[in-house]
Amino acid sequence: MKKSFFALLLLISFQTFGQIKYMKDPSETEKLSAKATDLFIQNKMNDCFKELQKYWPLPENEIEALQEKTTRYMNIIEDRFGKAIDFKKVKNEVIADFSIRETYIIRFENTAIRVIYTYYKNNSGWILNEFKWDDSFAEEFKESETKK
Repeated sequence: MKKSFFALLLLISFQTFGQIKYMKDPSETEKLSAKATDLFIQNKMNDCFKELQKYWPLPENEIEALQEKTTRYMNIIEDRFGKAIDFKKVKNEVIADFSIRETYIIRFENTAIRVIYTYYKNNSGWILNEFKWDDSFAEEFKESETKK
């Protein structure tokens, strides 16, 4: 029984994390972020999350749940604040040689949202560690003011 349980757990682990790809250097993380953000502003969430999922060691069901919520909220945002216009990369932060956080602002007709990608470098290469978005783009002002 214990062997069966362990074998099942191992199989689930390989299914969930076995197809992860790795990026070689930070220029590839930047390309992924820009591509995903471009798909995001086109409201092509399925394509956006497929791109991210390749490098994101998160269980598929959690990625799908995040995709569903994002799609639902993006439709609400477009209804209330208009269509997406463009996006700008506003920040690139690093911790030594093992972590990168890239922040983008997506402009809509009447407001903007912030999209943040956090990457981590393990022994195999760079992976997506976190992807999030929010309507707190004004937080970027606070951070720039404290640096003055």
